[in-house]
Amino acid sequence: MAKSDEKTPQETPEVQNQPQAAQQRPQIEIDDSKASAAYANFCRVTGTPEELILDFGLNSQPFGVPKDPIQITHRLIVNFYTAKRMLQALSLTIQRQEATFGVLETDVQKRVSPAARRPAAQPQA
Repeated sequence: MAKSDEKTPQETPEVQNQPQAAQQRPQIEIDDSKASAAYANFCRVTGTPEELILDFGLNSQPFGVPKDPIQITHRLIVNFYTAKRMLQALSLTIQRQEATFGVLETDVQKRVSPAARRPAAQPQA
């Protein structure tokens, strides 16, 4: 019986040289028993050369300039490597959401008054 020249994936040098983690994603165990959930409709992004600071809060006056101060209830501080991974994960998630349900309009005025976006009806002669 002739030996085949085709190699299986386990025999190819590219696969042999890849680390085990690249071939199979490790199962990461997560304990979220101490996590707290909060709603935020406001986010402020600031930072330092080493860290990104995300402040979250509830804006009870979403139209125009708020008269009362927005209370920041949560602050997340991450390094820029984590921020970049978060950006990629959020971007992918938003792309999937918009592919399924349509584009998310971030301008509140356009969402609230869709009639303002439609052209006025032409008078009939």
